[in-house]
Amino acid sequence: MNFSQEKTEHYTIVKVHAEKLDSTIAPDLKSELLLLNKDGVSNIILDLTPTRYCDSSGLSCVLVGNRLCKNDNGSLILTGLQPAVRKLITISQLEPVLQIVPTISEAIDYLFMESIEKDLNNE
Repeated sequence: MNFSQEKTEHYTIVKVHAEKLDSTIAPDLKSELLLLNKDGVSNIILDLTPTRYCDSSGLSCVLVGNRLCKNDNGSLILTGLQPAVRKLITISQLEPVLQIVPTISEAIDYLFMESIEKDLNNE
């Protein structure tokens, strides 16, 4: 399997175990993200630590996941970006669109802060 999941009550961590997020893996990851969304998961942390290469199909998969989470009032957070993957996101001008943090623990902190902020705004 090219990825694994770690589910909690508030978020799911999806760890990609492939060096390349390309047209051979992206459809499976996209299906996984769709299934998570269908199961009611709106906060996903996508750990790309081992991924050293990403092409347009991989980027498209990430954007689909981002849209699904946003539509459910949640967040998709990318973590562990390697320089080449980060460069692709920068060149594609997607840094303002995607939430990117260095580590999984920072992504978890980000989600909890975002949750508190939403609660405060709803009061």
